[in-house]
Amino acid sequence: MGKPAKYMMVIDTIKEWIANGEVKPGEKIYSENELAKMFNVSRHTIRQAVGELVHEGLLYREQGAGTFCTSQAETTNISGQPAPISGKNIGIITTYISDYIFPAIIRGMESYLTSKGYSLIISSTDNDIDKEKQCLEAMLSRNIDGLIIEPSKSSGFNPNIHYYLELEQKNIPYLMINQYYSQLNPPYMILDDEKGGFIATDHLIEAGHEKIIGIFKTDDMQGVYRMKGFIRAFREHKIPFLNDTIISYTTEDLASGFENKVKEVLADPKRVPTGIVCYNDEIALKVINILREEGLSVPDDISIVGYDNSSLAEASEIKLTSVNHPKSRMGLDAAKWIIDAVENNGKSDKNHITYEPELIIRSSTKVVVQKEALGSSR
Repeated sequence: MGKPAKYMMVIDTIKEWIANGEVKPGEKIYSENELAKMFNVSRHTIRQAVGELVHEGLLYREQGAGTFCTSQAETTNISGQPAPISGKNIGIITTYISDYIFPAIIRGMESYLTSKGYSLIISSTDNDIDKEKQCLEAMLSRNIDGLIIEPSKSSGFNPNIHYYLELEQKNIPYLMINQYYSQLNPPYMILDDEKGGFIATDHLIEAGHEKIIGIFKTDDMQGVYRMKGFIRAFREHKIPFLNDTIISYTTEDLASGFENKVKEVLADPKRVPTGIVCYNDEIALKVINILREEGLSVPDDISIVGYDNSSLAEASEIKLTSVNHPKSRMGLDAAKWIIDAVENNGKSDKNHITYEPELIIRSSTKVVVQKEALGSSR
C-alpha cells in the first residue's frame, strides 16, 4: 500500500525547498503548526513527514529549538536512488543524527565545511553494523573527497574493515570521532572517557557516597572506558567492589530488559545505592523516571551523574550533574582536519586528538552526611 498523497506532498515540497535553496543549510524550517496550516493537513501527518526527512538526513531536530536543514539535497536518479554527486563533497556518518548530542556535532562541522565550499552528505547507522555497511557503500559510490565517521559498536570486531582499506587505497582521507576501530589505528578525535568515568565516580565518593553503582553500555568502547574509569575510582579510594556494582547493557537491551535490570537492584534493600553513575544523560533520565515510579527521589534518596552534558541535562526539573562532551568543538575540529587532509593529499599534521573531560555539577547530586561525621561533631 502506497503512502498517503498529502504525506508525500509534504515530503516532496520540503525536499524541493532544500534543493532550490529556499531553505539553506543550518536554517530552521517552519514549525509543525505552520506547516500543518500551509499544507492543510494534521500535525500528525507533518510529524511523520518531517520524521522521514530526519531519517534520510536532510533535516535534524534540536530539542527546544526546532527543526533545521542539514545540508544541500542530494540529486536522485530515475530509480529514486541517490545519484553520484560531483564537486567538493564530505561524507559524514554518525550513529544517530536528529537527537541527543549529534545535532551540535554536525552543526560544528557544517558551518566550517560549507564556508569552504564543500557539500555535506550525511547518513546514520543507528549504531548498526549492517547499516554502517550500507552507508559506506553509498559514500564510496558518491564521489566523496573525505569522510568523517563515528564507529558502530566499536568494542567488537567490525566486518566492514575492508571498506576503510578501500578508502585508503583510493587516497580518500577519513577521520573517526568519539571512538575508533583499534584494528585500523585510524586518525581519531575522542574524549578521554576513562578519565570521564573516573571523575564522575570520584565526585560521588568525595561527596560521601560509598554505595554506588554504575550503568554502562558495553557494545561501544565509550562505555567500556567509562566503566574502566568507574572501577579505577573504587580502586584508588579503596572502596569494596561487589559483583553487582555494575549494570551492563547493549544497544538492543534498551528496548527490552534494561528497565528490569535497574528495578531488580532497587527491589533488594541490600543493593539499593545512594549514588548512580550513568553511561550518558539519556540513560540518567531513564533511571530518574524508574526511580520516580519506585517512589524514590533525586538527589534526596539517590544522587545521579550523567555523561555528555547534552541538552537533556537541563531539560527536566532535575538538572543533571554531567561530564561535558566538546560537541561543537569536536565537530569544528573534525571539519578542519578533513579539509586539511583533503587539500594536502590525504595528510594532516595531527592525527589524534583526545579532549579532557570536565564535570558540570548541578542539582542531581548531593553530599551524604555520614553518621560517623555527625557523631564526631557533637
